[in-house]
Amino acid sequence: MEVIYDDNQIVVIIKPQNMPTQADASGDEDALSAVKQFVKEKYQKPGEAFIGLVHRLDRPTGGVLVFARNSKAASRLSAQMQNNEVEKTYFAVVKGKPKKPKARLENWLKKDPVSNKVTICGMAETDARFAALEYEVIETKNDLSLLKIHLETGRSHQIRVQLAGIGNPIYGDAKYGAPDVPNASTKNLALWAAGLEFRHPTQDQVMVFKVSPPEENYPFSLFDYKNIKF
Repeated sequence: MEVIYDDNQIVVIIKPQNMPTQADASGDEDALSAVKQFVKEKYQKPGEAFIGLVHRLDRPTGGVLVFARNSKAASRLSAQMQNNEVEKTYFAVVKGKPKKPKARLENWLKKDPVSNKVTICGMAETDARFAALEYEVIETKNDLSLLKIHLETGRSHQIRVQLAGIGNPIYGDAKYGAPDVPNASTKNLALWAAGLEFRHPTQDQVMVFKVSPPEENYPFSLFDYKNIKF
């Protein structure tokens, strides 16, 4: 985990791929606990430091995450998240090339808590939740395409399910249709939270954070991110 910004209201980190956002049954180190430890050590906090979890990344997804350092900041950031006032940009490497170079995807999604899998469903189904995103194809190489994605809603597994729904599952995503990766597992998932933009909870300032994917890792390594605006 790398801390890229912190003050008395927020902590912004780069979560590595395959690290859970918060503690789970695996017992592996999680981002929330790591941030608490960082604040405790840096600011010499007695006891356990308060850290508010205001949004999440799926375990196999790496990239930018913001945490709140007090309840007021947590409430204000959560409200921005709920009102879709936070700009979230992702990079995904998908199989094939989408039929449309740019498009907006709208679906209703439903999660099965037993299998931890999300499916596209009808809007009338029980527990169905609306999901929307916009994507743009940046480049295609070796039958793999780099997509820049603007996420409008933050549903569980949303990007993975919606891209698989148009026939372009994310590279390495065995759960949603791309199992033919050598030693396929969630840690190979080519999905990265690259950009995060939100209002600082107490300052009149827009905070913007941009982080390219780990370019040493295939298939991110196929593409050049220097000239991509995100």
